[in-house]
Amino acid sequence: MKARILGRIIDTGSTEDFLVISGLKIQVVRKSIKNFHLAVLPPDGKVRVAVPHHVTDERVRLAIISKLGWIRRQQADFNAQPRQTEREMTNGESHYLWGRSYRLEVIEDNGKHRIETKAKTKLRLYVQPGTSTENRLAVLNSWYREQLKLKVDELVQHWAPVVKRRPNAFGIRKMKTKWGSCNIEAKRIWLNLELVKKPPECLEYILVHELVHLLERHHNERFRKYMDKFLPKWRESRALLNKLPLAYEDWQY
Repeated sequence: MKARILGRIIDTGSTEDFLVISGLKIQVVRKSIKNFHLAVLPPDGKVRVAVPHHVTDERVRLAIISKLGWIRRQQADFNAQPRQTEREMTNGESHYLWGRSYRLEVIEDNGKHRIETKAKTKLRLYVQPGTSTENRLAVLNSWYREQLKLKVDELVQHWAPVVKRRPNAFGIRKMKTKWGSCNIEAKRIWLNLELVKKPPECLEYILVHELVHLLERHHNERFRKYMDKFLPKWRESRALLNKLPLAYEDWQY
């Protein structure tokens, strides 16, 4: 079983190789770290491994081979995970807020574009006549961003004193392969806009996860102990998040 190198990119102290191992294309990132970090990423099961600079392709190959069963199972789970269909922004369409399904009601009005919820069953979208599907979706995403920011503000106020770490800033953006990320040096946390559609405990798990990275950079035993201490049910929240529908068929943002 041979590994084939497809290409290499040099970028600010790290190198990026692409190997084919047992029919799998593997992204290999070499950087200034001590341990291997293997990940299978949504939505399509892309495989990425981060390794120290000195690790040879042969060692990477052996490590990947030893994890092939686990990788295949993770990819199968992603393939089985439901996707939402492309949004058309028409009456009766289902949209989610904090894990609850709402039926969209489009109301053409000459006033300001806005969104209202009604009885936790309807999402009313007020738009001017002739507003395109793209602009209707932009109104919805802007509203989603506001809702998520309010909830994150509330969670940061609660969790920063508990973790004893406060981010300098947090941002919200659409991300293709991550629910959240943390720039440890800048102490800046990014959260995926899609979290506004998931149950609140999923957002809480991701936020605490990123805050803990301000205590421990790596996903090691120390990191897991912090998570167990601060949020004992974090594994249940992670499992719930991984079972819920992904954003759209192709997750192209």
